[in-house]
Amino acid sequence: MSFIEKARRAQIVECAIETIAEVGYAQASLGEIAKRANISKGVISYHFANKEELLEQITFEYYMAWQAYIVPRIEAQKSPKEMLQVYIESNLVFVDENRNHVFAVIEIVSNKRTADGKRFTEDHDETILLPIENILTLGMQEGVFREFTKTSARVMASTIRNAIDGFTIKLMSKPHLDVQEYIRELVIIFEKSTKK
Repeated sequence: MSFIEKARRAQIVECAIETIAEVGYAQASLGEIAKRANISKGVISYHFANKEELLEQITFEYYMAWQAYIVPRIEAQKSPKEMLQVYIESNLVFVDENRNHVFAVIEIVSNKRTADGKRFTEDHDETILLPIENILTLGMQEGVFREFTKTSARVMASTIRNAIDGFTIKLMSKPHLDVQEYIRELVIIFEKSTKK
């Protein structure tokens, strides 16, 4: 791809993100995205085979950006307690700083189905819990966290992830919520509930 083609693809992705975040998945047709990008629908079709490919690109770019933001921050910590705190903090700061992209991905994963009827991210549900479970396991091994069985570690990881995702969804309808206060409260809740 030439520099110009890469720039055009990036522009289309950015306009698609803004469109989906603003009008929702159902209303974000290729025609609507093209209109907002001030290009023809044919230009989108030149760069993306169909709407599904464009949606996959938005989701892929989100997960890559999320991973690049979160992972180094967790790896820089010295203890499992700090890792868990930073996992919570960095997830919510990332959401706050990338609201349109996050909201667009929520719209996509909430509405899109694969050809066999599965949710778009059903296969990713498992992998998103693994970093939390790994932190909990490390915390147990180091004697910082209470004992978890495999099932109870999954329950705790799901609870942490659901608290983050739940606030993200609430932020879509109430954009003036205090993210920092929510972060502080979540850190306290999960520090107490994982403590040995």
